Amino acid sequence: MESVEMLYWHWVVLGIGLAVLEIFLASFTVLWFGIGAIVVGLVLWVFPSIPFAAQLLLWMISSSGLAVFWFKYFKPRMVDKTRAGMAREAVIGEFGQVIKAPFEGGRGMARFSTPILGSDEWEIISKDDIIIGDRITIREFSGNTLVVTKT
Repeated sequence: MESVEMLYWHWVVLGIGLAVLEIFLASFTVLWFGIGAIVVGLVLWVFPSIPFAAQLLLWMISSSGLAVFWFKYFKPRMVDKTRAGMAREAVIGEFGQVIKAPFEGGRGMARFSTPILGSDEWEIISKDDIIIGDRITIREFSGNTLVVTKT
């Protein structure tokens, strides 16, 4: 039985191939296995006598470590584009559109083009007479309801 011998450039080509494969996948996981393979290729370039079993072990450890680092530490710290958790003051003045007019002293609904505190639809109250389709501006919060004025 012949033993498997992988040269450093085999690992580098495998790593680049996996990184390119990530372009067609939306998981953002295969990339870390590709980078892990490139790491093994670089280590093998410096230490060419590493046995194949140790190469596989190094690939598994580096790939898993990079994936865990990404999903546990780096990804959660990325900027949230939905504006969830925004400061209250940053939301005041945002514009929206009425999708359900408030009835006598009741509440209506408005939709915002960008999510406000994680939601794009909110219950609203207003002292102004507003109808469906009117453009409104956030003036204040009242619990889980927005106080708005007609723009």
